[in-house]
Amino acid sequence: MLSQRFILYFTIVCVVLILSCAQLFGRQFSFVREGRRDSTVTSQRSRVDRASADSLLWTLHKPRPLKWHSMITNLPGDWARFYEEKFQLGSIPKLAGISALTAGLMLTDKQSYEVSDRWYKRSHVTSEVSNLFVAMGDGTSQFGLAGAFAAYGLVKGDDRALRTGSEIAEAVLASGAVVQVLKHLTGRESPFVRSSPTGVWKFFPNQIAYHKHVPAYDAFPSGHICTSLATVVVIAENYPDTKWIQPVGYVLTGLVGVSMVNRGIHWYSDYPLGLALGYAFGAIAAHHDGLPSDGSGERGRSSLTFSPMAYRGKVGLSMAFRF
Repeated sequence: MLSQRFILYFTIVCVVLILSCAQLFGRQFSFVREGRRDSTVTSQRSRVDRASADSLLWTLHKPRPLKWHSMITNLPGDWARFYEEKFQLGSIPKLAGISALTAGLMLTDKQSYEVSDRWYKRSHVTSEVSNLFVAMGDGTSQFGLAGAFAAYGLVKGDDRALRTGSEIAEAVLASGAVVQVLKHLTGRESPFVRSSPTGVWKFFPNQIAYHKHVPAYDAFPSGHICTSLATVVVIAENYPDTKWIQPVGYVLTGLVGVSMVNRGIHWYSDYPLGLALGYAFGAIAAHHDGLPSDGSGERGRSSLTFSPMAYRGKVGLSMAFRF
């Protein structure tokens, strides 16, 4: 059978080829972000249906075009922008909140993993569903989805779908690279190979030892949860009028997270930083035309929060989505 790594690399190559074909056939990416609507567009919305008005918005406003290689060439700029936006005095409260939530979840990691482990081992349905959602978050699905958007855009001449495919690939690559750097620096054990109740942290581990026994070092932060949320953010930002994308996407992301704990791949405390990275890079990839990526404005009213939970002697993670 083909290895998962080969399948992932093959999928990435296919996405690049599809987007390259789009450029060779002369199709350019163009997209208008919510918030750039003038009075003309507003009056048009009162006379035509929602779908027609949405198409009109794309026609009237065209930001700088993306090329087939933008998902690669934009990466240095994405990392620079992430550094500029997140490593400043105004970001200290957010960083402190992520750190506090991570520390709080670590206090319950042992108990929450033991409960999840029992679910996984005692229930065939739980194990099968968990395996499905773990596979959904391994990167292959994200690149496959990017390829699907790109292929649809190429066949139908849909610029928005082409751009969405490119931005999904860009967000996954940008956030995934940062996650891998952090994994190689923190060296935290995954639950199923733990040598302490909440996993040993081996900061700045020997890289040869890391690659010989990856699960003993790569739990923190979660790349699965990061790339899953980044994909949801990109799609939601490109299709703002499709209201079900965010709640459905967030629920699926949450199920990926629960399933990975069930499998013993991650602890719940691996998720706050992974979610923060995924949201940040998804927003950065989806907003190259200068709109704020922090969710301010009309769309800023929606939010996703995670917090530790204890109830009747049991502990876990609660998720809240605010519309």
